[in-house]
This record gives sequence, structure tokens and C-alpha cells, in this order.
Amino acid sequence: MSPGAVDPRIIVDKYQDDEEGVEDVVKKKERRWFEFETELIWTNIVGIVGFHLLSLYFMITFEYRKEIVLVLWTILYASAGMNPIYDWVRDHRVHHKYTETDADPHNSKRGFWFSHVGWLMMKKHPEVHRRGRSLDMSDVEADPVVMFVDRHFTLFKIIFCFIVPILIPVYLFNQNWKATIISELFIRYPIVLNGTWSVNSFAHIWGYRTYDKSIKPTENFMVAIVSVGEGWHNYHHVFPWDYKAAEFGNLMLNPTTAWLDLFAKIGWAYDLREASPDLVRKITERRGDGSHHLYSQHIAANNSAKSE
Repeated sequence: MSPGAVDPRIIVDKYQDDEEGVEDVVKKKERRWFEFETELIWTNIVGIVGFHLLSLYFMITFEYRKEIVLVLWTILYASAGMNPIYDWVRDHRVHHKYTETDADPHNSKRGFWFSHVGWLMMKKHPEVHRRGRSLDMSDVEADPVVMFVDRHFTLFKIIFCFIVPILIPVYLFNQNWKATIISELFIRYPIVLNGTWSVNSFAHIWGYRTYDKSIKPTENFMVAIVSVGEGWHNYHHVFPWDYKAAEFGNLMLNPTTAWLDLFAKIGWAYDLREASPDLVRKITERRGDGSHHLYSQHIAANNSAKSE
């Protein structure tokens, strides 16, 4: 072998080592069906799941579980990042009592943009303040848990809407900070807000008026999807005391009601009221626009009889 020449055996050995290294990398990337792409911290998972199971047990069996469950509800509400509970309840009651008037906080007669988000960007109409002050809010004011959370609502909102949703993916699923902050603050939160606002805008302008054609709220399938079952708004305004906020409650089209039914079975939800099928039929046949899948023929017959 001439001086300075490289031994071919070294080249072959090096190539084989590189090839084996590539195979090792490929093998590492190939995961079985039950394995996660991101490595999990199992000690954290076991601890957190165990803690929640114990909490669930005590919430169900505790003597004063209604108060404990109410704390859970208020925390979940704070995680949505809305206004304080008192303000939300007052505005919702005013909205139902004075729908589509100057006293309605998000009056859809003032246009789509106003009813969607514009009402949160400007001072309320004087009628909203005046009518809001006249409402009976004693039930909310008498609830110590709700009033406590409202007094510290900004803190609750920051913790449960922003801090906790960011910490869970980072420390439980080992996600990086940047991706988590972007997904939680700039994707999840706007989706939740706009899904909620769509009930006041889309579902007051576009859709069927199945139960009462004389009012603006509508039945809007797409709003029901993005708002987890709150798009059946014509029904909700005709029967505002019905806990389902819709004629039908099922997991696909009205998952909120499905959750309430589950909680009612374990005692977390109670005093649930709903409209009887006979009442719904009578109101629909008398006031509806004919779009009901069961009563449309009766409505058409009534309309033709009136025209004759």
C-alpha cells in the first residue's frame, strides 16, 4: 500500500458503523401503537390522576357536596375566560327579558358585528344599565361561593384560564413553552370566545325559527357545533326555563345537556325543568315557521286553512 493511502477495510467498517447508526435512529423513531410520540412523565400522571380520583370521591360522598361542586363549577367557568358570574347572569337575564331592544346588551338589530363582539368594545346603552339595575339578583347575591369567586374573579381567571392550561402540557406532557403558549392563548381561547359569541350573533340572524317565527333567535346547526349545543336558540328563547336549551338532548348535537344529565344522576345537578312534548307541539304548531321535522305538516295545514 502506497504511503498516504487509506485502508479500504477502514472505509468499509466506517460505512457499516454509519449504516447501523441510521438503522438505530429509524428503530428509535418506530413506535408501537400504544406508545406516545412525546415521552410521558408517568410519576406525574399517576400522581395527578390519583389526586383527581380522590377529589372526585370526596366531592360525591362529602356531606356538603353541593357547595363543593359549586366550587368546581366556578373554577370551570373561570377557565373559559368570560366575564364575572354576576355580570354574566345579569346580562343574560336582561337579554332574555328585553331581547332585540335597547336594553339588550348584544342587540342583534344593531348588526352582526355589534352582537358578536362590538358590544364588549363600547359603553353599554343607558337602557341596559337601567333595566339591569331593576332585575332581582338576590339569588346570586345570596350564594357565598359565587360572590367569593366574583370578588377574586380576576385572580381565578388568570390562574384557571391561562396559567393552569399552560402548565399542564409543559409539565405533564413535556411540551415546549412556546408551542403551549401559542396553542392555549392564541388558538384555544379565541375559539372558545368566538364560539360563545356566535350564539348572540349568528344564532340571532341566520337559521330556522322553528318554534316562534316572530322573534329573531334561530335554530342554527353550525352554532350548536361550535358552542357545544347552544345553537338551538329559537327554542331557548321560547322555553328559557328548559335546562336543555333545546328540544332534544343528545351527545352529538347537544353535549352540554348530556353532561347535565350525567351530573343529575350523581346528584351534582338538580331542580331541572323542561317543556313537555305536548306544550312544545302546541307552541310550534301555533307560532313556528313550519321547519319542525314532526309538526311541519300540521303547520302547513293550519296556514292553508287560514288562507281559505
